[in-house]
Amino acid sequence: MTNPLLEPAGLPAFDRIRPDDVAPALDQVLAENLALLETVAETGTDWSTIVEPLEEAGDRLSRVWSPVRHLHSVADNEALRVVYEAALPRLTAYSNSFGQHRGLFAAYERLAAAPGFASEEPARRAAVEHALRDFRLSGIALSEPDQARFREISQRLSELGNRFSQNLLDATDAWSMTLAEARLAGLPPATRERAREEARRQGIEGAVIGLDGPTYLAVMTHAEDRELRRAVYEAWTTRASDCGPHAGRFDNTTLIEEILALRHELAGLLGFRSWAERQLEGRMARSADEVLGFLRDLARRSRPRAQAEYAELETFARDELDLDALEAWDLAWAAEKLRRARFDVSQEDLRPYFPADRVIEGMFEIARRLFDIRIEVRSDWAVWNDDVRTYEILRDGAPVGRFYLDLYARRHKRGGAWMDGCIGRRRIREGMQVPVAFLTCNFSGPVGDRPALLTHDEVTTLFHEFGHGLHHMLTQIEVADVAGISGVPWDAVELPSQFLENWCWQAEAIPLISGHWETGEPLPTALLDRLLAARNFQSALTMVRQLELGLFDFRLHHEYVPGGAESVRDLLQAVRDEVAVVQPPAFNRFENGFGHIFSGGYAAGYYSYKWAEVLSADAFSRFEETGVFDPQTGAAFLECILERGGSEPPAVLFRRFRGRDPDVSALLRHSGIEGEAGAAA
Repeated sequence: MTNPLLEPAGLPAFDRIRPDDVAPALDQVLAENLALLETVAETGTDWSTIVEPLEEAGDRLSRVWSPVRHLHSVADNEALRVVYEAALPRLTAYSNSFGQHRGLFAAYERLAAAPGFASEEPARRAAVEHALRDFRLSGIALSEPDQARFREISQRLSELGNRFSQNLLDATDAWSMTLAEARLAGLPPATRERAREEARRQGIEGAVIGLDGPTYLAVMTHAEDRELRRAVYEAWTTRASDCGPHAGRFDNTTLIEEILALRHELAGLLGFRSWAERQLEGRMARSADEVLGFLRDLARRSRPRAQAEYAELETFARDELDLDALEAWDLAWAAEKLRRARFDVSQEDLRPYFPADRVIEGMFEIARRLFDIRIEVRSDWAVWNDDVRTYEILRDGAPVGRFYLDLYARRHKRGGAWMDGCIGRRRIREGMQVPVAFLTCNFSGPVGDRPALLTHDEVTTLFHEFGHGLHHMLTQIEVADVAGISGVPWDAVELPSQFLENWCWQAEAIPLISGHWETGEPLPTALLDRLLAARNFQSALTMVRQLELGLFDFRLHHEYVPGGAESVRDLLQAVRDEVAVVQPPAFNRFENGFGHIFSGGYAAGYYSYKWAEVLSADAFSRFEETGVFDPQTGAAFLECILERGGSEPPAVLFRRFRGRDPDVSALLRHSGIEGEAGAAA
């Protein structure tokens, strides 16, 4: 029987992929690619004999590993986990074989030094320049003993990151609570019904809740039972730690220490003072001081406003909610009460007007108006779950992108929302390879006869991931290493995603994405006005929380000394003392679940969310000047940003679109925070 992971073309055969297929497919592709590497290193002389064969090799490996990695995130099981974990050290070793191959490095150096290379198209120049940089970051200049240590560390870091993620998933899935009906008071109808359904599935009385994202947010925001809020808060904030209901069972504490120590050692091998300095290679931010200054400047501007917002919440909680002390598990609940008192609007009021199908349809229409594309449903692709939807993007009748949309939370699916590449765009013998993306969220699904209804926050999340997807799929670059999101500096990659969120707040766009799920009635004008009026409710508190995370991450990877006198928690507290307005309880173990930096790609890069938000807010300000559906401005953003991928520096692309360097004033204005204008990046 043919191994579905080795089929050379088409989309992944998710209906036929089995865990037993993984190892044989990797065996074959890795062996073929390593043999090709030697051939290229020995005989490669130009683009067609160096880069193009390696692009094809990378595509072959991606077609094996991308669907496996994705299934591990969205449909995990024990058999898949075993083969996935077994594959990680092999893939790390393979990557190091490329990055530390001196013959291949010499081939790229010859290519860069060849007559006429300086006049090559930007995408080719960028791909070669990035490759030479990555050789250096892979230890090409190290002695053999240091290269061997580099390989050991790389392999161990891969294992530790996966274990961190697995512990967090297992800790999330392990917790549940059985509740009497009375304790569900205040929860949205969909949350209550899901809890009852879970109890029926288990054959017990009452209702059962878990720690999936939608349930956690619903309890923290709406549950009237204060002790229930506290129990859920404690379970969530102690996941994978030494505290809480599963204390020590899935503990990530020692993994964090080892990850940080190994990153520090690896940075030292490469000649950097810290992992943060290593990570800044190739990014828009030019130094650690620039990043720290950027974050602290935003904190200086926003913290006074955040303190005032918190003081107002404390007063409201005391005077109107009879809470003498505002605890961590009260914050979201009290804030929702205050939002309703001030603006007469809540996320649950809005939910009936944002059925998932209507939101998706309207989102596609917005993309059509902005970028002159059409998106059609496809029903003939294999998927990993019946809830998954599949679509094709057309321009002038021809397919330019394809994507899978997996919207709903379920067991054995990693929490959060993300976009990942499945297949990248590149020129092949048959023409152009069409890029394919995975778009994943964790919303509440349909309940009974009622369709999935989204909060406005969830609508914004969906637009965010769709923005990433458009960046991947609308690229016009034909060189794989710099097409789409490939080769885009980490601190600029959030620009398209955050940019697209703006249309969730435009009076001209909201009618396209809303309509009552039963009547089709548009969002009433009065409710729309209240939604827009509440846009910046507690925006400064949200700002300083993000700055807290960014500073903790960056200082952890720049200043923290593994094994030193200051612990990870000490540094986190120092950051909170500097910028935070709200201090969490002592049992909070946020860091043990901070997957962005310990198992994702955001180590020393969480600042990128705010950095890119400056870019996205300033980019959108051009639409505010010309009209939010102005086709010329949309075409300019498509041409200058979405189509160019990593082929040119993002600062160059931004200036081409905006006509100047980015300025922080648009972000402050959109956030409702007064501040002085100034260059940001």
